Amino acid sequence: MDITFLLNGERVELRDVDPTMTALDWLRETRGLTATKEGCNEGDCGACTVMVTDAQGARALNACILFLPQLQGKALRTVEGIAAPDGGLHPVQRAMVDHHGSQCGFCTPGFIASMAVNHLNGETDHETALAGNLCRCTGYVPILRAARAAEDAPVPDHLRDDAGVLAQVAPPQAFQPETADDLARLYADTPDATLIAGATDVGLWVTKQMRDIGPAIFLNRCADLQRIERADGMLRIGAGVTMDRVLSLMEAHHPSYAGMIRRYGSAQVRAAATIGGNIANGSPIGDNPPALIALGAVLHLRRGDARRDMPVEDFFVDYGKQDRAPGEFVEAVSLPEHAPALRCYKISKRFDQDISALLGCFNIEVADGTVQTARIAFGGMAGTPKRATQVEQALTGQPWSEATIHAAQDAWAQDFTPLSDMRASADYRLTTARNLLMRYFHDLSGAETDVRRVQA
Repeated sequence: MDITFLLNGERVELRDVDPTMTALDWLRETRGLTATKEGCNEGDCGACTVMVTDAQGARALNACILFLPQLQGKALRTVEGIAAPDGGLHPVQRAMVDHHGSQCGFCTPGFIASMAVNHLNGETDHETALAGNLCRCTGYVPILRAARAAEDAPVPDHLRDDAGVLAQVAPPQAFQPETADDLARLYADTPDATLIAGATDVGLWVTKQMRDIGPAIFLNRCADLQRIERADGMLRIGAGVTMDRVLSLMEAHHPSYAGMIRRYGSAQVRAAATIGGNIANGSPIGDNPPALIALGAVLHLRRGDARRDMPVEDFFVDYGKQDRAPGEFVEAVSLPEHAPALRCYKISKRFDQDISALLGCFNIEVADGTVQTARIAFGGMAGTPKRATQVEQALTGQPWSEATIHAAQDAWAQDFTPLSDMRASADYRLTTARNLLMRYFHDLSGAETDVRRVQA
């Protein structure tokens, strides 16, 4: 596979690239740019963070699970290229020196990359931006001081130039389709290929499981899979839309869903992961499907020229098994623009960047004090994302009251028989699911149920 991209402002052309060579390994082992560090090698610690710019703008990505073909037509900057060409320090680098933000230094290049992206984009929510960068020396306070101190400094010209130079980069080669039509033809011809969008999951197959993933088709250049459309009260989100864009979209339409996505991985993961990949992965603890199921979302699948639609909940057949034929891919998902009663509750040991022990989403319509419809979906409670149909039936047609909720509690055990694992016991999961229904009741009544805000 041949690829062309910019590295620290210079054009790079690579021939016969191993499609599963990570940007981190190439930077360190081939180019000798060893400031970018390997820590966890699974996209959790942020030591390998780099700046990647394309037509959508600049974002921070984890180089350890970023395959080289994903850089086609983009601009990559490491900490060496974030500094000025004449060796002058970037404002965030100078601030890190002035505020003693680095001690052992191992994590510092990743922090610099994340901070430089935030600085370039004019973002000031540093706690969110740096949640995917781990440090065990400074306690974060000096780093946050440095990020705040650099906020008003001008953006260096060399970082603004990348977007203009990108137009000169050569088009992609095979196995990098630019339209869904191209993808449909290519995937129909090679149905055993691995589809790679953000690689936040597939990357670990390579770096941790050492798997040979066979032929790979990279989706990140399929422009029509990255569209968001509105019509007839519905949002149609292309499968290639990244989770940071889904977060921005949901802030305007489904604030509780957006609040859950804020806890979806880290800024680096959200900038790479796609909504279609999260659905197609079929994980029983994926955070998107419960919200989509509670919204009554519809999945759009394509195989060649044939298309079919299905409720998202029907896509998940069994653990590790989805209703998807060979050569068929997720093209988009549609959901209502508005659902004022939707609430999503993610339960995990950490607030930031943690896998859910369980995640519950509730969408209950109440009129004249009576439950008209109920859609309740959970992840982490079964081998697939699953609706609580017995609980829904116990609520529907009943008065919306604490008494009704108490009467429906026995139905939870009819819907779910959760497992015990390292994240939670079966009893904890079942008890918490029951409690979340009560939390939802108080949430809809206007009571403050967010412990973080109550304590603040």
